[in-house]
Amino acid sequence: MSTPDIEEAGWATAKTLAETLPFIQRYDREIVVIKYGGHAMGEEEVARQFAADAVLLKLLGVHPVVVHGGGPQISRMLDQAGVKSTFVDGLRVTNAATMEIAEMVLSGAINKEIANWITLAGREADVRGVGLSGKDGRLITVTKARRMKDGQPLDLGFVGEPKRVDPQLIQALIHAEQDYVPVIAPIGVSDIGETYNINADTVAGAVAGALKAKRMLLLTDVKGVLDKDGELIREMTVTEAFDAIKTGVATGGMIPKLETAIAAVDGGVEAVVILDGRRPHAMLTELFTPHGAGTLIRK
Repeated sequence: MSTPDIEEAGWATAKTLAETLPFIQRYDREIVVIKYGGHAMGEEEVARQFAADAVLLKLLGVHPVVVHGGGPQISRMLDQAGVKSTFVDGLRVTNAATMEIAEMVLSGAINKEIANWITLAGREADVRGVGLSGKDGRLITVTKARRMKDGQPLDLGFVGEPKRVDPQLIQALIHAEQDYVPVIAPIGVSDIGETYNINADTVAGAVAGALKAKRMLLLTDVKGVLDKDGELIREMTVTEAFDAIKTGVATGGMIPKLETAIAAVDGGVEAVVILDGRRPHAMLTELFTPHGAGTLIRK
């Protein structure tokens, strides 16, 4: 690259930084809860990039809190163990054997791997990922999930729904002198200490509400909510999100994501964004540029 080209690139970089400053100030010392899952966490290079971006958020003064899923990984492990699983309304029916494997995969392999990627990405700046589950410090207390079919109750086994999120442990980590990034597995406990599997989107919404997060980012494998013409809807109110579900604009897996977003906003989160986590620097684009990167849902 010639000297004029280098100088031009330098001016372009400076211009970008100057334009980003107001957005950095907007999120200074604010909490951003990130749901990381699905195909967004399926490739090593994507995982490395996600970890690096999470570290950058911390260095820019944002407090990222990561909640992850792991459904495909649980399914693979169940298949290897010869344990069959079924689903009701997107929830995995979880008996004792399935629960044992789910906890091993979620709280063990996946949780520690994500925390380790963040620690590796942040080693020069001493930013560290810390792996947790909802069982640590009774972070997430659950009630047994209930579903009906043909007027009859269905027993989903050890599938829970958040009853209470105690944010003290997370707050202690994010406000510690050391730069920690909490990474939470969607496992919780009942009042009598039983272990339950929880939908990761639901956990992210409950955690974001308890922390009164500035933003919740739902990283997925689609670019956001699409209208009937297949175009991205960049912003929706809660009422419009309800209408999208009722009128069939939102279908399939987008319905529970919108329901999670609505519940999180009603619970005190300023706004929720559904975006494609596979795109390079999707979180940074959403938070620090004027056009964003997905569909934003707010009151």
